[in-house]
Amino acid sequence: MPELPEVETVRRGLAAQVIGRRIRSVEVGRERTVRRTSRQALIDGLTGATIVAADRRGKYLVCPLDTGEALMVHLRMSGRLLVAAAGTARPLHTHVVLHLAGRPAQELWFVDPRTFGEMVVFDPEQVAEQIPELARLGPDPIADDLTRAVFAGLLRRHRQLKPLLLDQHVIAGVGNIYADESLHRARLRPDRLADTLTTREVGRLHESVLGVLREAVEAGGSTLADTQYVDIEGQGGWFQVHHRVYDRAGQRCLTCGRADIVRVVTGGRSTHFCPRCQR
Repeated sequence: MPELPEVETVRRGLAAQVIGRRIRSVEVGRERTVRRTSRQALIDGLTGATIVAADRRGKYLVCPLDTGEALMVHLRMSGRLLVAAAGTARPLHTHVVLHLAGRPAQELWFVDPRTFGEMVVFDPEQVAEQIPELARLGPDPIADDLTRAVFAGLLRRHRQLKPLLLDQHVIAGVGNIYADESLHRARLRPDRLADTLTTREVGRLHESVLGVLREAVEAGGSTLADTQYVDIEGQGGWFQVHHRVYDRAGQRCLTCGRADIVRVVTGGRSTHFCPRCQR
């Protein structure tokens, strides 16, 4: 699933290419993509509207419209947003097409082979009722001012670090890749209880989470062999070449050079760490 750096990369692409564009017309294929409301609700909510901003909360894209409503897009497992010239042959599993007015004539596609992603037009004043999971998100490490003090408060819980970092109600946007990479950089085991961390360890983890996410954003995210993620121009990210532990089970640790990366299941999720660096 695309995580914060991948979704932020898509957001930046939208900000560069679709802000100020009026949506001339809308096509909706698979009803599952608009399951929160309906095909007609998305068409009615977007047709004639102009996209005025491209925002992000955690893994959710939110694009305010000049109508006062907003478009929410969640890519989930395999969703992609792509901008292409009007008339370009569309990929398989293109479930929503926004025809953008103006020049050059372009289309914004929502492509989703596994159909777990979704699009919905909602009233930002009614977000708690219409998209409750968006309203319940914790602070966003990049979009918000996630200070060390705030971060320390979030860690005052008797829970293992890896599941805690993945809890979107605690911190929004961190997923499996960047939780593993952040914990490795901070030299902390993923099964360590959060409320046992020292002040120095909390500071180290805070710096690691922010550092890893920011570096991944600048690299355009991570594109792995088993994922569909690309930016809106169809280009993959390259932060995967900097992964120290994620998806490297059985390989020698790049940090210490003396132990092999171990894969375990923590909180029901596949987890990678170095048993020597992360004692």
